[in-house]
Amino acid sequence: MSIGPVEYLILGFPGEHLSEDLAPAFAGLVDSGTVRILDILFLSKDGRGHVVVREFDELDSSLGFAAVAGRADGVLSEGDAAIAAQALDPGSSAILVLWEDRWARPLADVVRSAGGIIVGGQRVPPDVVEMAFAGLPPED
Repeated sequence: MSIGPVEYLILGFPGEHLSEDLAPAFAGLVDSGTVRILDILFLSKDGRGHVVVREFDELDSSLGFAAVAGRADGVLSEGDAAIAAQALDPGSSAILVLWEDRWARPLADVVRSAGGIIVGGQRVPPDVVEMAFAGLPPED
């Protein structure tokens, strides 16, 4: 099966209220072919540290996540949710999303055809990127 690199993101938010702009942003990435959603969970942590995990179909339908194309069928486990919840402050919430980087699938196919493998990768935190580019001249 041909598949691009797969990654997860934990997107944190204050409180328990998710913006109605999130689902259209996800849908835009899916519709453009940039990513393919493999699974998505919604986490919230109350003031005492108790975590609630919900699937997209357990959310308020006005948020629109049911309309975002993707599998979202249990690839992420309760253990994955527990690990993601460790990154949350009490009184906050998060979206844990697992997706295929479809934009990278052609490169992954070429690498595999050449006998190579995708060894790994890691996201560079935004503050590190900002610091690295802070001293450079602006692009034209």
